Amino acid sequence: MAGLSLQHPLAFAFGLLGNVISFMTYLAPLPTFYQIYKNKSTGGFQSVPYVVALFSAMLWIYYALLKSNECLLITINAAGCVIETIYVVIYVIYAPKKAKLFTAKIMILLNVGVFGLILLLTMLLFAGQHRVVALGWVCVGFSVSVFVAPLSIIGKVVRTRSVEFMPFSLSLSLTVSAVVWFLYGLLIKDKYVALPNVLGFTFGVVQMVLYAIYCNATPRVPAKEVKVPEHVVTIGKLGGPAVELKTHEVHPVESPPTEEVTEPEAAAAVEDGKVVNKGSNAENA
Repeated sequence: MAGLSLQHPLAFAFGLLGNVISFMTYLAPLPTFYQIYKNKSTGGFQSVPYVVALFSAMLWIYYALLKSNECLLITINAAGCVIETIYVVIYVIYAPKKAKLFTAKIMILLNVGVFGLILLLTMLLFAGQHRVVALGWVCVGFSVSVFVAPLSIIGKVVRTRSVEFMPFSLSLSLTVSAVVWFLYGLLIKDKYVALPNVLGFTFGVVQMVLYAIYCNATPRVPAKEVKVPEHVVTIGKLGGPAVELKTHEVHPVESPPTEEVTEPEAAAAVEDGKVVNKGSNAENA
């Protein structure tokens, strides 16, 4: 790191600033995991973003180890590995059984299987500088796929006219981080570091522009999310108290069938709280 600071003092400054910004970005999910710990439940949160972030950090550490004078990439991604591992462990502790199994599967598939395959292929098929070039393009491809992922969020913001799922602070930090790391890659003449951050900066600017457009707009609820008002129907049980059932369906109310009254039954009268038949009264008379 000392050699880097003397040969490229400006690059060292941008790399150090990138470390600080990226570290703060890694800590951004802390409130989420505090709520998970407090509620002892993961709620509706998913583990995929943290598993992917862990894989990305592992990949960049491997790339930095193959090169020389890349201590700044190693420090921030090593910190990222530790932080993302803690996030995944906390998630697995409080997640339901199905989510635990899913997290274990993608960890084995991505962080063990895919990373192990990349490690094996680059070691067997390439040597020297060619290995660095091959791994650099792998890092670029994966970083581009990560930056393209927010397209679904951008589409949702446009459809719903709501920025609820796109916090401005996170978009701003990602944009600034992309700018800093782009300048770092440009100054050290590392296109594999610089190229992905061009796309990251572009998507970050798009997100902030959308936030400015829709932050005060009236949200539009998609048709599939519109809820039918609940209707309360009171049903009286035989031999029990009435029970209120909530339903979204409205059914026509049919009147109960009327019973045909026979002539002897029509002649019945109530006297002193007792039912007396007129025919019996006539016989008694």
